[in-house]
Amino acid sequence: MKIEARLANLGVKLPVAPAPAANYVPFVQVGDIVYISGQISSSTDGLIIGKLGDNMDVESGAAAARSCAISLLSQVKVACGGDIERLVRVVKLTGFVNSTADFQDQPKVINGASDFLVEALGVVGRHSRSAVSAAALPFGVAVEIEGIFQIK
Repeated sequence: MKIEARLANLGVKLPVAPAPAANYVPFVQVGDIVYISGQISSSTDGLIIGKLGDNMDVESGAAAARSCAISLLSQVKVACGGDIERLVRVVKLTGFVNSTADFQDQPKVINGASDFLVEALGVVGRHSRSAVSAAALPFGVAVEIEGIFQIK
């Protein structure tokens, strides 16, 4: 099944790729590898703000991570000239979780992105990853995720 159809089956329509918030580009392509800059947690209502272990639970954090994965795919679509079907593989994600010093469930939070990518892309979405704590993230968002993707 094509990627757009799989996303539609999940009720996901890729939004317009977010513009950079500072002096950087949203992605860099080197050969068939695309490096996507960190995408922050957001929804149609705005930024998803919170600190895991303080005012946000793991389930809400995972939903925030899922939103980052959707933004990553939006950037990949732009990198592919609008044809997301050129995506070959999700190679690696690096997830940053805005969390308290004693919070230890960063992997469970980033699972929100990983699980979504596998559900949406199948084997193409399986990837390596890191999930780390951050004392603070831009704009107070709950999660930021950067990614490396292979395209054709």
